[in-house]
Amino acid sequence: MSYFSYVSLGPDQDRQHLPEPRQAEPGQWPKLEAALAVVNRDLAATLPGQDPLILLVAPSGEPSSPSGTDRGQVYVAMPDGRWHGNPVNACDLEEGDPPEPDDPMTVLTVVADAAQETITELLWQAWPVCGEHGIGMHPRPAGTGGNWYPDETDAGGPPVWWCGGGRDGDCHDVSPVGELAATLRGKQRSERERDGRP
Repeated sequence: MSYFSYVSLGPDQDRQHLPEPRQAEPGQWPKLEAALAVVNRDLAATLPGQDPLILLVAPSGEPSSPSGTDRGQVYVAMPDGRWHGNPVNACDLEEGDPPEPDDPMTVLTVVADAAQETITELLWQAWPVCGEHGIGMHPRPAGTGGNWYPDETDAGGPPVWWCGGGRDGDCHDVSPVGELAATLRGKQRSERERDGRP
């Protein structure tokens, strides 16, 4: 398996003895798995030749916590195990963070953001792309404006793919995350109608 590793080595550690990242076991990260299934629908709709993304666990090299939770970091990865970006699970379980975010909307946003970063960086292309403006979109809460920042607490609605618009600043919500296929069908239908085709 080929992968990028961002594990820092301590003075007593040797790269040869670090556990290799592995695909997450089914059911190990149920909220992250459910969110990734939603994001993979958008991937299939927009990049039909691309295989679904996976969850990859990069072990920390530390023993499991007293609760038995793996302290590894979970990444959204290509099917061959390559990833780019931040982990989608809590990094500091000793501080009382839950292994997975509790809020489904937060989980979906974090996973969509990680998927976008992996696809964009490893395939060297913007993903997903707004059909109207031809630019890359980003996950964010529905109904947010162009001046929204991720640290705001009044997040708004469920996560959507958001487009920053063209030069006129016509930012807009394109589609809820997981529903890009419906948006594409609607665009294709309106193009056929505009061109006088059935």
